[in-house]
Parts: sequence; C-alpha cells; structure tokens
Amino acid sequence: TFFLKRKCAKLRSIAQVQLQVAAFMERMLKTSTTAMTFSGVEHLKPGQAYLFISNHRDIAMDPALVNWCLHKHGFDTVRIAIGDNLLRKACATELMKLNKSFIVKRGAKGPREMLKNLSQLSAYIRHSLDEQQSIWIAQKEGRAKDGNDETDPAILKMFYMEGKKRGDSFANYMRTLNIVPVCLSYELDPCDQDKARELSHKQQHGNYQKGEFEDIDAIIKGIVGFKGRVHVAFAKPLTDIPADADALAALIDQQIWQNYKLFPVNYLAAGDSAKADAAQQASWQQRLDALPPESQPFLTQMYAAPVLKQHAQAAERPVANA
Repeated sequence: TFFLKRKCAKLRSIAQVQLQVAAFMERMLKTSTTAMTFSGVEHLKPGQAYLFISNHRDIAMDPALVNWCLHKHGFDTVRIAIGDNLLRKACATELMKLNKSFIVKRGAKGPREMLKNLSQLSAYIRHSLDEQQSIWIAQKEGRAKDGNDETDPAILKMFYMEGKKRGDSFANYMRTLNIVPVCLSYELDPCDQDKARELSHKQQHGNYQKGEFEDIDAIIKGIVGFKGRVHVAFAKPLTDIPADADALAALIDQQIWQNYKLFPVNYLAAGDSAKADAAQQASWQQRLDALPPESQPFLTQMYAAPVLKQHAQAAERPVANA
C-alpha cells in the first residue's frame, strides 16, 4: 500500500495514470506472453474517433490490449465500457474510472428503467465520439466462455437509439459511428479451466452461482496468467452498413472470425494434429488432463471454435467461375 501511495502521489491527470498503466503493461506482457503482435492499425486515422467492437475473452485484458496497441502507435486510448457487476470492490471501481472506463448498468429493475439506462448509454457513446474520444465495447454481454464469439444485435440496437431520436436511418447513423471490429486471439487463456468447469456445472445442474468476487479473481488471473502468443487485429472501419441490426451483427462477426490468428492449440482442439509438434500435442493433452472428464469437452470446444468458425466461413464463400 505504501508503495502504491508513493507511486501515485504525483499523478495529477488520467493521462499520467495511463502512462503508469502502459509501463505496467510492458512489464506484464514480458512475463505473461511469448509474443505480442498486431495487424490493421494502418486502417486507423490519427485524430479520428472509432467505436471498437471486439470479441470478449478476458474481462480486463481485452480492452487493455486494444489500448496498448493504440498507445504504442501514437493513438489516444479508448473509453472502456464495463458492466456494473465489476464494481463490487471500491478500489477496483476507482481504478477503472481512472482508466477511462464508463459503467454499463445491467441490473435494471424493470423495462422503463432499462430503456432509460440504454438510452443514456447510447447518448453517451455518441457524445464521446463527437468529442473525438474512441470507445471500446464487447460484442456481447459477458465473455465468450465457449469460444463462440458472436455479436449481440441488441447492442447494435442500443447504439442506434440515439440515431432514432434524431430521425436518422439505421444504416446512416451507424455509419457515422466509425465501427471497427477487433479480434483478440490468445494462444492460451489463463482462465480456461475455470470457464470449462463453469460450463460443465451449468450443463449438469442447470445453473452456476458466481462467488462474490469471482469476476475480480478472473481479472487478476487474466492479467498475470500465462497467455503464450497474443494477436490483436483491427479490421477496416465499416462503411457499407446493412439496414438492420441482425445483418450488421453478422458482418461484424465475419470480420472478427476471419481475423482470428490460429495457433497449434486451436488446430489440436479441432482434431488436426498435423499443425502441432509433439511438445505442443503433449502440452494440450496435459491441459485436458488437468480437468475432470466431464469438463474436457468444454475446453476442447473453447479452443476449437476459431478453427471451426473460419472453416464455416470459407465454406460459405462463393466459388469464382473458372
């Protein structure tokens, strides 16, 4: 505590706080990853605000890695959407606010309150973008614990609430948000065992009750746990916007899936051992064996999903005439 007080005593702005966070990120990535790569940053223009919509695998690391990539390339950091379920510890709440986070209220007591909360959120996102402040938000509420990264159309409808107030069409308004799909690929997920056990428990018992600070524990594990290689891919800003939320969600998914960086562990989980050496195969088997048999299929599904998504996407592409 004394060390933190001394370290933070001279910080007078959010920018200074984030420089400290950046220094921490540098150290953390050296110890918890073997390689950190990125692509697509060239699609972004300095001084332009974007609405970054990413797949969601890790509570803290997903937006942190997007921020880190932007910071390293001279862009401003983003305002981060976080669920109010993460505000159970006061110190965590204050740190998140200092890191330019804003709260997404999930616990509405009724339809009217929910509508009000969503309308305020939609207006705030528009306001931020108008202030040239980029936004990061996950493609759906909660992490994709089964590896099935799919955009929830309800989030896109929330974005449009402000546009609807202004009398703009869905496509026209959404185009003004400068939506950029982002794909985060982790070779290894430090929380994968916990996710597999949770999904297994849900299947067996029909539900799963989180512990009070389980999300905070997951944040810590996600930050310090070993991730292997990590890749952050920025797609081109979307300009050809469909006329409805479902079609736009499908377009965002397509961009995210095709930007997955696949690792040997993904191919192994999908049943393709040809793309992994003996050591990688042994490591994958060891990871499986650490779980009880009933949880292992969920771990397999989690890591196989990106391969299966890309295969499905390739199968759907029209074949050019010879």
